[in-house]
Amino acid sequence: MPPPSLHRVAVLVLEGAKPLDVGIPAQVFTTRASMPYEVRVCGAVPGRVAGGDGLSYDVAHGLEAVAWADLVFVPGYRFPDREDPPPTVVAALIAAHDRGARLAAISTGAFALAATGLLDGRRATTHWHYTRALAEKYPRIRVDGNVLFVDEGSVLTSAGAASGIDLCLHVLRRDLGVAASNHAARRLVAAPYRSGGQAQYVPRSVPEPQGERFAATREWALHRLGEPLGLDVLARHAAVSARTFSRRFVKETGYTPMQWVMRARVDRARELLERSELGVEQIAAEVGLGTGANLRLHFQRVLGTTPSEYRRTFAGGE
Repeated sequence: MPPPSLHRVAVLVLEGAKPLDVGIPAQVFTTRASMPYEVRVCGAVPGRVAGGDGLSYDVAHGLEAVAWADLVFVPGYRFPDREDPPPTVVAALIAAHDRGARLAAISTGAFALAATGLLDGRRATTHWHYTRALAEKYPRIRVDGNVLFVDEGSVLTSAGAASGIDLCLHVLRRDLGVAASNHAARRLVAAPYRSGGQAQYVPRSVPEPQGERFAATREWALHRLGEPLGLDVLARHAAVSARTFSRRFVKETGYTPMQWVMRARVDRARELLERSELGVEQIAAEVGLGTGANLRLHFQRVLGTTPSEYRRTFAGGE
């Protein structure tokens, strides 16, 4: 058994598992000094599991790893709308959830979680190609095909393979704080944070240069969070009208421009709380929230905690 400080992660490989979907959580959560996790890759039984795209997997563990873990990833697999996971797998996932483990699906792994009934009455997503099939097969699930991932607390789902990275970084932010998540993102050469509400793909009607221009504006704003960043300021930088900027921004990110700015400011405040000794008033001014009272208000609304409690939990988190 690992030391108590290690989070226990199982990656459950089903028949037809997609290589990227398997590799992402296995790599992200590999044990290292900055990552207090232990990962076990498992299948319905130990041994060789036929995968998708010409690959197969030799897994050392069976479903006992699901019983051991406090976080279980279910990677996507082929033909999820046609083939249900084995009853033993469904039972193991239900038992893990019942004892308090978190279950996280990447892409079509959502179908395996749906088979447990644990997604009934909840929001969930999957790869955009399968959202209709998921909704038709499991009508009690509120399927959202326009997001990168959905966090329902003990059950999480994500869209296609690349969004599995976003989901893993989101889990890291919850477990270890924003500094550890950013550290992992740098190691992966990935975007530090794409919100779960961001669109799975940008509509074809959005010209590519404009999409690039909006990305450049977001990057520009991240370096100026302490300055006034109203809609007109952002639109002027993107060289479009405020109306066009607002409409396209929501389609690209899932947030209005001002919601995105607020989340960016809260996230920067989180990092300063973790990695500096600045007081709450100083941090509020640094990130553009003005006063400590304003920072506390938005921290409570977004994260459900106070800046002081957050600092006690995550200071030194990298």
